[in-house]
Amino acid sequence: TCLNYFSCSFSNVPDGFHCSSQGQFPLTQNVTVVEGGTANLTCRVDQNDNTSLQWSNPAQQTLYFDDKKALRDNRIELVRASWHELSISVSDVSLSDEGQYTCSLFTMPVKTSKAFLTVLGVPEKPQISGFTSPVMEGERMQLTCKTSGSKPAADIRWFKNDKEIKDVKYLKEEDANRRTFTVSSTLDFRADRSDDGVVVSCRVDHESLNSTPQIARQVLEIHYTPSVKIISSSSWPEEGQSIVLTCESKGKPLPEPVLWTKDGGELPDPERMVVNGRDLRISFLNKTDNGTYRCEATNPIGQNSTEYVLIVHDPNALAGQTGPDHALIGGIVAVVVFVTLCSIILLGRYLARHKGTYLTNEAKGAEDAPDADTAIINAEGSQVNAEEKKEYFI
Repeated sequence: TCLNYFSCSFSNVPDGFHCSSQGQFPLTQNVTVVEGGTANLTCRVDQNDNTSLQWSNPAQQTLYFDDKKALRDNRIELVRASWHELSISVSDVSLSDEGQYTCSLFTMPVKTSKAFLTVLGVPEKPQISGFTSPVMEGERMQLTCKTSGSKPAADIRWFKNDKEIKDVKYLKEEDANRRTFTVSSTLDFRADRSDDGVVVSCRVDHESLNSTPQIARQVLEIHYTPSVKIISSSSWPEEGQSIVLTCESKGKPLPEPVLWTKDGGELPDPERMVVNGRDLRISFLNKTDNGTYRCEATNPIGQNSTEYVLIVHDPNALAGQTGPDHALIGGIVAVVVFVTLCSIILLGRYLARHKGTYLTNEAKGAEDAPDADTAIINAEGSQVNAEEKKEYFI
């Protein structure tokens, strides 16, 4: 038998079958390399009867003929030359090196194999534009991320503190060399105080980066009016105790200091009511301290305030309230007794009004009597069976 690389035909030779190597083809593979890297081009022949091999570039210029260099290009070097293989390398590959390279086996006729060299354009480090610091809360922001020189076109993704943002605009443009692309993406949103200090990242992914994306970052600075909250050191302040009211204020720029007032005016007792930064401390509480305390915070963006109603409790009254409410129990008992007495009186009056003996209309004499009394008198005189027809009601 003969290998597929050989052309075979019948002849008059004793074995009746003749094979030659004239039908053999060289073997090559396509190559992908990053711009600036090194491309290795290999051509192999499994069976070769001293036939020469040659590599040529896309312009059909001979690079190597066997082990002899034909093109003056210092970037091209011989890796291996034999009857079965011709391998060369191209260093510092540029985009212009991309194309179809040819390996030729000089049989009759010449056999060739093609290898396509793909050169990847590395995207430039991305840049974020459109941010001016600071940004006021509520303003609209448009951040643009751009990268050039990618081949094929790179992919751009946006993140806020490592959380990806979807639904962003994407634009791809061909560069002047008509080989690479400039890619840009715009992130459009309205500034919020929650965005202050957030890191916005623009990430460029491309096959030439070997799974190591290029990233540009921008820290957001958002200015906003203060938010104010009062926190009390005691949930049940009592007379004689002390209490600290803390005014928590957040804003950008930070509001400092805060302003404390009571019932719309200044603090009435500066000796017992001491302000230290954001804290208001009131010593030896008494009933006169009851009222509405207001904390106000201001920064260059605006002003905000909140209120706290202070109620000072009597510790003795608090102790009395720990047992049963005897007044409430006594009131309930009085109502029950009153309702019972009223029921008894009404029932007695009803029974008194309906006490007596009555005859039904069946008693003899009732038909002729003009009234009930006459009917009774008539019935008592002579009717023997009248007694049986009496009905008693109580």
